Amino acid sequence: MRAHLTLKSSNSKTGPIPVSTTERKSCGACPLKKSGCYADDFHLSMHWDLVSSGERGTDWDEHCDQIAALPEAQLWRANQAGDLPRKGKKIDRTKVRRLVAANTGKRGFTYSHHALSAQNLSTLYEALIGGFVVNLSANNLTHADECADTGLPVAVLLPTEQKTNTRTPAGRHVVICPAITHEVVQCATCGLCANADRVAIIGFPAHSGGAKKADLVARRVVIPIRKI
Repeated sequence: MRAHLTLKSSNSKTGPIPVSTTERKSCGACPLKKSGCYADDFHLSMHWDLVSSGERGTDWDEHCDQIAALPEAQLWRANQAGDLPRKGKKIDRTKVRRLVAANTGKRGFTYSHHALSAQNLSTLYEALIGGFVVNLSANNLTHADECADTGLPVAVLLPTEQKTNTRTPAGRHVVICPAITHEVVQCATCGLCANADRVAIIGFPAHSGGAKKADLVARRVVIPIRKI
């Protein structure tokens, strides 16, 4: 598994914090995988391709050594593109444990679209206990309720025009990412997604070159099947 660590991001939303990029094959069954992913915008997509081809970045162990070398209490974002390492539909627990250990004393956070299987959730709970915050990536508000039922932090894709706070069908509070609603706010000064104890779900309106596809995903209404 290849990954790249940028020590000082130039992204206006994240601000100048470290961010990592994990090769494309880390992504599993994400509905935005073929089109609609913000990470497929021109410059980030080129960087992602270079990491995926092995022209940039390092192997996973060296990548984790770089994370371990970050300053104490450093806020950093994993996977500005890509997801947690996987083996088929299962998150690679060994590699995630290595990452969590490297993050000790730091404030790492990320988002994951991997399946909500019992084994995957077990790995994510373990990461959370170890101090690495993984936000489950929900495709829409209905899916956000399903993700929130796991007890893990959640971020949700919203329709493009949804720029105000809202609620899920079950009544959970959804807060629009402060870096979207306030020009002076960045991940570097916010850190909300790195807060595992928060109650609110973080909402991200569809954006980037694939916004139309992402918007369609965000608008899907899934009727949950109730067991009798």
